[in-house]
Amino acid sequence: MANTSMIEDIIIADDDKEEVFIFTLALNDISIKVKIRHAQDGKTLFDMLRQQIPDILFLDIMMPCTDGISCIREIRQDSRYDEMPVIMLTAARQGSYIETTYRLGANLFIRKADSIADLAEKIKKVFSIDWKSQMVYPPLANFVL
Repeated sequence: MANTSMIEDIIIADDDKEEVFIFTLALNDISIKVKIRHAQDGKTLFDMLRQQIPDILFLDIMMPCTDGISCIREIRQDSRYDEMPVIMLTAARQGSYIETTYRLGANLFIRKADSIADLAEKIKKVFSIDWKSQMVYPPLANFVL
């Protein structure tokens, strides 16, 4: 069962509106009710973060203006975001992205799934973690869901 009592607000930063819709469907599949804010690029993301820090950030790698790699780098250099989990959510398959985002301080890496059910299971794992009591930085071998 997901630990959603602590998670009320998330941001999904992704320029692909269809992917955001699929993400929302996956949340609905597992009956997770949270406020979802959408940033279509890195600039919009940082505007949103300055207004309110979410309980979890789901971050795509390939976005216009400021890409996900630049975003995670900037986020982890700013102590205001030390307790904000950053979950990479991307269609990118390059192993170098996995290693780079791990090294830069992302908490988990989700490859966009082939099905809504598969994505829902991965999201359920993210929501089952008690992020408020501890930040999770798994070993690289367990970084990709």
